[in-house]
Amino acid sequence: MDTKITKIIPLINTTSLFSNFSPEELSTLFECGAYSVSSYSKNSIVHFESEKCQTLDIILEGEIVIQRIDENGNALTIADFRPSDSIGGNLLFSKSPYYPMTVISKADATILQIQKELVLKLCQSNMNFLLEFLSCISDKTTILTNKIKTISLRSIRSSVIDFLRYEYFLQKNTRIMLGMSKKELAERLGVQRTSLSRELSKMRAEGLIEFDSSSITIVDLGII
Repeated sequence: MDTKITKIIPLINTTSLFSNFSPEELSTLFECGAYSVSSYSKNSIVHFESEKCQTLDIILEGEIVIQRIDENGNALTIADFRPSDSIGGNLLFSKSPYYPMTVISKADATILQIQKELVLKLCQSNMNFLLEFLSCISDKTTILTNKIKTISLRSIRSSVIDFLRYEYFLQKNTRIMLGMSKKELAERLGVQRTSLSRELSKMRAEGLIEFDSSSITIVDLGII
């Protein structure tokens, strides 16, 4: 067996798709060779928009983002994925298996890429894998649907308030630590950075928030 796959079997074993496999079963499973292990440095393109999806990609290390980049170079982050998440499952068996958006590594990443025939074999032979695979596909559909609703129905202010409300209950503090740049926040909300900065400035002028480069403080709790 490839020594590279042997070294990362413990990582594979922690993923939701393979959590019910023993290390020995995983070793036997990957003897067929219908896989590859790829490493990507930060900000590398993993899959181009319109590229044909030929593998189920499982993130073992790092972080991956799905982005839509318009003709002006503005990026909209649809979703981000971390270790144990998978991408491509909703496209692999489609009649039009092409990535609708660009897949980029947000941080150095290691990805297990499993070929279609092995995925099909696993779906036929392992009920737990099949159920988890179908669950992953459903989750991706929900993420996309919710993102479309957010973009089409909400104003920039509504999107900002929704973000602050969620983080307030998560962080249990009126000072919301962002953990991302304003550019990344704008991409997550589906707006241009200048539009976000303008709205934040308006909200500060109205006494609703204060903000700096790393945080946004909720001054008026009435907004959430």
